[in-house]
Amino acid sequence: MRAFVTRGDGIDALQRADLPVPSPGRREVLVRMAAVALNFRDLLVVKGVEGWRPPAARIPVSDGVGAVVAAGEEVTRFRTGDRVAGIFLPKWLDGELTAETYVSPLGGAVADGVLAEYRVFDEQAVVAVPGHLTDTEAATLPVAGVTAWHAVRCRSGVRSGESVLIQGTGGVSLFALQFVRALGGRPIVLSSSDGKLERVQELGAADTINYSRVPAWDDEVLARTGGLGVDHVMEVVGGENLNRSLRAVRVSGTISFIGLLAGLSAPINTFQFVTRNVRIHGIETGSRAMFEDMNRFIEQQGLRPVIDAEYRFADFPEALRRVESGRHFGKVVVVMSA
Repeated sequence: MRAFVTRGDGIDALQRADLPVPSPGRREVLVRMAAVALNFRDLLVVKGVEGWRPPAARIPVSDGVGAVVAAGEEVTRFRTGDRVAGIFLPKWLDGELTAETYVSPLGGAVADGVLAEYRVFDEQAVVAVPGHLTDTEAATLPVAGVTAWHAVRCRSGVRSGESVLIQGTGGVSLFALQFVRALGGRPIVLSSSDGKLERVQELGAADTINYSRVPAWDDEVLARTGGLGVDHVMEVVGGENLNRSLRAVRVSGTISFIGLLAGLSAPINTFQFVTRNVRIHGIETGSRAMFEDMNRFIEQQGLRPVIDAEYRFADFPEALRRVESGRHFGKVVVVMSA
């Protein structure tokens, strides 16, 4: 089977490989991958950044969808022909994330990913995908979709009429926008691009702020909320940006902390954290139960993920460069059959 492998030594060093097709064990399914979707994390793995650097050759990419083509003799959850996606953390099925379930994330330093024609999964570590979605759309769900659902629905508990500040227009942010809108919330979106802000308005954003023209966007958020601040913040930047999120959120509001774009650490105004009585939740993707709940909601609402571009399998390096550029709007997907 065709696959890409990385040793964490950069995009230019990615190698195509011909590997044996794996065989499923008694409780495993063999999935022929149809499409895979890229996340910022995939760049960290391929570039070998800190703990994301694989110690040996690894198949990259965590998100993908495909059809079951073979199943072990004890498999009961799926049949040949079912369309499925693997969960990011194969042991996190339900409940809180624990040390025991926070293991073997797909496509990282310790476990192969899905950028191969075939992938074996434990039957407990895959979910059925919404039937109305194309393979390209369904491939985007495991990380970006589930992370946004975890933040918006499970942690923040967004309700009708509540305001939610969404930073940027990447995959998680656009899923959050769609979920907030469908739940009756009021999404406020930040971006440095007028073109992208026009597109989020088409998706249902209630308000937008171009932070390249309004650098003090936290003050602007306060001004537009009567000085109170927003009910919830989707913090996807990280670093010192958290200080601005603390200023923009209302007293006793919530911040879902998701992003690492601005670095892994920063000085934080802890006085403001205390005096605003704010709740900050660290968001690590989500469990299989969250994934399945999200899929039901997506089906009920008829939602469709936003796709930026599709690439052929051979053009995976160019797809990664598209993500690296930051110019994308929505998800970048690699179609395995192309």
